[in-house]
Amino acid sequence: MTDLVLTLIAADRPGIVESVSAIVAGHGGNWLEGRMARLAGRFAGILRVEVPDDRAAALLAALADLERVGLRVVAESGGGGAPAAELRAMEVELLGLDRPGLVREISHLLAGRGINVEELSTDVYSAPMSGDAMFRARARVGVPAHIDGDDLRRSLERLAGDLMVEIKLADVDKAR
Repeated sequence: MTDLVLTLIAADRPGIVESVSAIVAGHGGNWLEGRMARLAGRFAGILRVEVPDDRAAALLAALADLERVGLRVVAESGGGGAPAAELRAMEVELLGLDRPGLVREISHLLAGRGINVEELSTDVYSAPMSGDAMFRARARVGVPAHIDGDDLRRSLERLAGDLMVEIKLADVDKAR
């Protein structure tokens, strides 16, 4: 089986997911996982599919043909690369007044410790009473075994104080 990671972008409209899923299924492929969202009037998605080796080229050609209807698809082979070191799954949550640079500040702290951001979702919404723009982020991160959780928590708390936001850190199995 060939493992593929696909990214999709188009003007948002009904039927995009159906179009892609029909092509994947029509080529004997299996839709394994994905994330899709409407952002600023655009549809954006990333997904992982597997397809029989002998049908991968035809699947890729059919997906490329979607460009004629305004859906850009980029495909990359999945699964390659060196195996990841043993990582502890943790969840980081941030909440505070929106301002430029919040994602950069927290991602800088994490990257500096060799922590991998595996999944990130963010949004801005109006606070119920004040109407202020609030920024919310939730990240699933892979923390190397040599990183002390208490030290990481203290570092995040210092950053939260500097940024005047709330940051929480929890082991994934305890966060649920």
